[in-house]
Amino acid sequence: MHPRAALTEIAELLERERASRYRSQAFRAAARAIDGLDDEQLRDTDALRRRKGIGAATIAVIEQSLAGRVPDYLRQLRGASEPVVASALRGLLRGDLHAHSDWSDGLTPIDQMADAARALGHEYQAITDHSPRLRVARGLSAERLQQQIDIVRGIRDEAFTLLTGIEVDILEDGALDQEEGLLGELDVVVASAHSKLRMDRAPMTRRLVAAVSNPRVDVLGHVTGRLVAGERGTRPPSTFDPDAVFDACAEHGVAVEVNSRPERQDPPDDLIAIALNAGCLFSIDSDAHAPGQLSLLDHGAARAEAAGIPPERIVTTWPLDRLLAWSRG
Repeated sequence: MHPRAALTEIAELLERERASRYRSQAFRAAARAIDGLDDEQLRDTDALRRRKGIGAATIAVIEQSLAGRVPDYLRQLRGASEPVVASALRGLLRGDLHAHSDWSDGLTPIDQMADAARALGHEYQAITDHSPRLRVARGLSAERLQQQIDIVRGIRDEAFTLLTGIEVDILEDGALDQEEGLLGELDVVVASAHSKLRMDRAPMTRRLVAAVSNPRVDVLGHVTGRLVAGERGTRPPSTFDPDAVFDACAEHGVAVEVNSRPERQDPPDDLIAIALNAGCLFSIDSDAHAPGQLSLLDHGAARAEAAGIPPERIVTTWPLDRLLAWSRG
């Protein structure tokens, strides 16, 4: 395999495993550093060492690839990586409505997220970077979001469409953390709570009901905010009246997100059952922060299939024209 392909696959595997972002970024930087070099230039190790972004580990990958071998580190990662979770539902998914770029807290530029989505066979992919209040995630001001909209709209072809979007923060009173008019310009609005997750049950219920009652909202993201594993540790779920929240989602046509990140598993199974009984729509999303995490959809699809969610009630199985008619309606 070509050294650039080997470096990129290593980065993708590290991303899927949610390894340290610095490790995956190092291999992506090396792939960029050798872009356009021919084999003769790649064999000039001394010159490679002088290139920014190239180090001992990445030189080893380049040398072993040029020798016609699968690099040792790539072989190790392939053997240790978690298996893809098989489900019939995964093959029905046409796209993904929740993913981040380096405009907020994602790791890579928008075009790389689009390329990775195309490679997975997606028909559409939404870029939903964070809103202004989430400063730790470099949330987008109205001005930056408008700039991003113009860029995203330029990335589409006959087989693939990149959708404009946002993961807008739900404020304590249920208001949305972005200008209302600007939200109306977007293809997809995912609304999520990121702060004060330990609010008492009654005010949290009012907060979520108010958010999903806003006609700009399309998807209710990781509804409980829980973490069940991973580097960030664990976090208990928020408490709220699920009947009230999911009845409001059903009334307003808001999809409940099945978040595919294994460290979230959100909503829990019992809440998925309540949302099903309420007549809710669902959206299986990756919440990817790097290209290699877009493939985490297999986890969400397996959970949704096990929970008995009918495919026709999952908006990410819909063709683009039906999806946009729903989100814009």
